[in-house]
Amino acid sequence: MPIISTGPPPEPHRAREVAESFGSDAERYDRARPRYPDALVERIAAACPGPDVLDVGCGTGIEARQFQAAGCTVLGVEPDARMAGFARRGGLEVEEATFESWDPAGRDFDAVIAGTAWHWVDPVAGAAKAARVLRPGGRLAAFWHVFELPPTVMAAFVAVYRRVVPDSPFSVRTDKSAMEGYQVMFAKAADGIAAAGGFGEPEQWRFDWEHVYTRDEWLDQMPTQGTLTGLPEADRAQVLEGVGEAIDALGGSFTMPYATVVVTASKAAGPA
Repeated sequence: MPIISTGPPPEPHRAREVAESFGSDAERYDRARPRYPDALVERIAAACPGPDVLDVGCGTGIEARQFQAAGCTVLGVEPDARMAGFARRGGLEVEEATFESWDPAGRDFDAVIAGTAWHWVDPVAGAAKAARVLRPGGRLAAFWHVFELPPTVMAAFVAVYRRVVPDSPFSVRTDKSAMEGYQVMFAKAADGIAAAGGFGEPEQWRFDWEHVYTRDEWLDQMPTQGTLTGLPEADRAQVLEGVGEAIDALGGSFTMPYATVVVTASKAAGPA
């Protein structure tokens, strides 16, 4: 669902209180957030000159573990100590920093990836730093899940959210599709890559898939979303109750269509 800030919003990467709110329940985040399509992991890995991957905003290590399983060596960069600690317990090497302030200490990589995290990075400064740490022919790949809730579930969420949190800095758009809303973010990422220089033309890769959620599975994921991570428990409970009732009315489950979109570009090769 497309979520925007009301008024003249700050750039997402400046909203640190939201960007670093997801670690409030790292275990739930890792359990409930969807994984990425295997075809996405395989395509990115195949398009890189080698196996060394830098995962920006690695969180609990969801995509990092997938790239490790595909034969890559992964280093994570994560600003939230709670998320970083969880990822380390899962076997990932993680350094705590925002990507903009992180010190590569002379290291370079074959890929810089970011799973549902690049919007928390300055789009130009982040792309410029990725260009500095990538080997010639290396690839920057930022990717996000785009999903469309069933209309009745979406309507229930919007109604209860607006009632419970009328002054929220977030507003849920219902006048356009989720993909239309996310394309604004994809364009900003591509523009940042172009402005930073050192890359070929940015591309979009799309992977379509779907998942059947039970009521409990979807309500488990909802508190990991930015609209809810900072809410008081009582307010969050009201939102979950309203959405749960809508899912119950559908028979207790629903099928969620996903499109996972990659914004990517390869670093220009150096002089021969």
